[in-house]
Amino acid sequence: MQSNRTASVALRRDGRGDAGTADTPRGTDYYINHFMTNKSKTATFAGGCFWCTEAIFKRLKGVTSVMPGYTGGEAKNPTYEQVCAGTTGHAEAIQIEFDPGVIPYERLLDVFFATHDPTTLNRQGNDVSEQYRSAIFYHNDAQRVTSEQTIKRLEQEKVFTRSIVTQLVPFKNFYPAEDYHRDYYTRNKYKPYCLLTISPKIAKLRKKFKSYLQ
Repeated sequence: MQSNRTASVALRRDGRGDAGTADTPRGTDYYINHFMTNKSKTATFAGGCFWCTEAIFKRLKGVTSVMPGYTGGEAKNPTYEQVCAGTTGHAEAIQIEFDPGVIPYERLLDVFFATHDPTTLNRQGNDVSEQYRSAIFYHNDAQRVTSEQTIKRLEQEKVFTRSIVTQLVPFKNFYPAEDYHRDYYTRNKYKPYCLLTISPKIAKLRKKFKSYLQ
């Protein structure tokens, strides 16, 4: 089932701005320069629409870069259209570069779980499909253990009325999304999807995690 957001690329061209094409450059050089050669730590999360998650995490102190993209599937170099079609197994995700001396991985997890619904399988609001699943792609055992402990704590504290269904899986690959997805909220904050879906998340972030913000 497709959401209103992904019903067609043409719809986004008409009503949400900057849809681009499958031939849009992927920015691989940027990805390599900022994620593969830097000594800072990397985290990879999927929490629904990556327009939302990018807008949230780029506002945090200690986060130096956020790249929207695709991960968790087997298809190589997928396009947005292919991911939306549900044929790749990939989730919309973000790759975060962060300074653990400023913001530890635990704090990133706190923001992750507070700004999306980890209890709905393959769904975030009106966005319904496998690509919108909640998932943590851990890069090492320390991240895996920390994630397991965080989920256990949230369950024990009954933060959510339903069970957490967030997948916890080892990181394998990450494919940067097309250029037109980057900084989407900044460039389109007055579009309907941004106003109705992303802006409330930003407001919650500011209220709940004010001390974490840049």
